Amino acid sequence: MAMSPSLLPLAIFMMFFVQVMAGGIDQNWYDARATFYGDAAGGETMQGACGYGDLFKQGYGLETAALSTALFNNGFTCGACFQITCVNDPQWCIKGAAPITVTATNFCPPNYTKIVDVWCNPPQKHFDLSYKMFTSIAQYKAGVIPVKYRRVPCIKKGGVRFELKGNPSFLLVLVYNVANAGDVTNMSIKGSKTGWLTMRHNWGQNWHINYQNLVGQSLSFIITTSDGKTSQFDSVAPFNWQFGQTFEGKQNF
Repeated sequence: MAMSPSLLPLAIFMMFFVQVMAGGIDQNWYDARATFYGDAAGGETMQGACGYGDLFKQGYGLETAALSTALFNNGFTCGACFQITCVNDPQWCIKGAAPITVTATNFCPPNYTKIVDVWCNPPQKHFDLSYKMFTSIAQYKAGVIPVKYRRVPCIKKGGVRFELKGNPSFLLVLVYNVANAGDVTNMSIKGSKTGWLTMRHNWGQNWHINYQNLVGQSLSFIITTSDGKTSQFDSVAPFNWQFGQTFEGKQNF
């Protein structure tokens, strides 16, 4: 059956909309600045404000960035991936350098006591990169550079991972290794003896639930990422799970 000519523009728009949403990315480039922190080994970039801890162990390595207040979104942007390129600074940008891709793993706090070099103060968009990432696109002596950035899908191996912490009356779950959009916006949990229970955002990508003793029950999760995709992870943790353990889901986004 032929499509009406009047419906063709709408169909094209819907196809474009679905493609963009399916990628979980924003195709547009935006202006920002970038600095770096830490040395070549990257030790100072570990244990950041997203809660991922040892970034090598968790699979993020040195391909990371701390975000300014305008980008961090109170930790909800943790896990998102960005493509960044050095621009408009021929003295310090490395000519021909390919764009870098980094994951948001930390927070670059504002400093309201300073009146110059306040890169991370609102409303500025700023990336504090690891030394390795900064020197992939610019000379380290530059200190600060103008950049263009955009959201890109996160490429991950294996399933979404859940690290369980807390005590019988307070369960804290760190969610990481999330593909595509990368950042989690909503989360629910279900014990084998309960219905679905809404979890609250605690800090970074840590989510918690109070006053529900789920010890001795297998645990399932429902996660929604910032692109609106939702996935259910059934019986991720067995009934005999322990605090401090990490479990991997069978799928990813």
